[in-house]
Amino acid sequence: MDRESGSYSWHEARKIVPLLLSIAIVSVSHADEVAGAKHTVAIENMQFQPKVLQVKVGDLIVWKNRDVVPHTVTASSGDTFNSGKIEPDGSWSYRVRKKGTIPYVCTYHPTMAAQIVAK
Repeated sequence: MDRESGSYSWHEARKIVPLLLSIAIVSVSHADEVAGAKHTVAIENMQFQPKVLQVKVGDLIVWKNRDVVPHTVTASSGDTFNSGKIEPDGSWSYRVRKKGTIPYVCTYHPTMAAQIVAK
């Protein structure tokens, strides 16, 4: 480093650039691990697809309503999640917080049932 200008010479900068790139790559890949994967559940023909979704804690699940009527995505037990009304062409998402199996239904159409299996 040139003490008067406070800048690095080209020779010194060439040593630092690979280090900075390595740090950036590790940071980006770690951010993906923390954020988790994204899964989509289709709501169409009066059913959830897939009926059983395997996920990991930290994953994001997005339900997309492709039917012509509103639906809900409501956990069958406890207060794990409740989407409220999802209008046609609307969507709702939930980030998985803990391991286990979570059965859910549409409260407007209780025969519509599926489950999340979080590992």
